[in-house]
Amino acid sequence: MSRDALEAMHRMKTGALLRASVRMGALCGEIDAQGLAALDRYAAAVGLAFQVVDDILDVTADTATLGKTAGKDAAHDKPTYVSLMGLEAARALAAELRESAHEALAGFGARAGRLADLADLIVLRTH
Repeated sequence: MSRDALEAMHRMKTGALLRASVRMGALCGEIDAQGLAALDRYAAAVGLAFQVVDDILDVTADTATLGKTAGKDAAHDKPTYVSLMGLEAARALAAELRESAHEALAGFGARAGRLADLADLIVLRTH
C-alpha cells in the first residue's frame, strides 16, 4: 500500500470520526465558514496524527502500557506509517501534524485552548 492510499484510508476512518466530532461542536455554537474551514483543517491533522502515533506506539510500547498486543500490526503485515516511512520519519510526521493542528487554531485564540491541548495529548501520548 502506498502512503497516499494509507492516508486516504485513515482519513475515511479515524479522521472522519474526529472531523464529525469537531464539526458537531462547532455547529452548536456560532461559527462562520472561515472558522469551520479552519476547524476542518485542525480535525484532518489531528485525525491523521492519532493514527500515525498509534502506529508508532505499536512498535515502541509494550503490551501492558498499550492495553493491547504490541507488535500486532507487524505480525499481521499491516501497512502502517512506520512500515512505510520508518520510525523517525513517522515521528516527524506526527510532529508536523501537531504543528498543523495548532496553526489551524491560531485564529481562535484562547477559545481553542482545549482543542490545542487535545492535539498535544494525541501526539505526545505514550499509550
